[in-house]
Amino acid sequence: MNIALWIIQILLALHTAAGAVWKFSNSEQTVPSLSAIPHSAWLAIAAVELACVIGLVAPLLYRPAAMLAPAAAIVIALEMLAFSAVHLNSGTTEHGQMVYWLVVAAICAFVAYGRLVLSPVA
Repeated sequence: MNIALWIIQILLALHTAAGAVWKFSNSEQTVPSLSAIPHSAWLAIAAVELACVIGLVAPLLYRPAAMLAPAAAIVIALEMLAFSAVHLNSGTTEHGQMVYWLVVAAICAFVAYGRLVLSPVA
């Protein structure tokens, strides 16, 4: 289980890093249902995502940082749930993007559960 969790964590870190870079290079207006998010908050979310990337992989290099992985996964899951809530409040009838965010949130929840209960790093 430990190896599977590491693989998922690394893939999640790559996914989150790509999302942060995308947020720095694209406006929140690119996703119409997220246009309610202020630009400064959009950039802050990208910075938090980069911190989460470090939190997901830090325990691989430095064991005492073990609690960063589940914490980062929880923060990313909360972000995905917040995006879903903003999307629902936008009145958009197309929910494909929201399904994507909910799947990512579920993967994050699995990583957090795995690192806290199934196969703790420390």
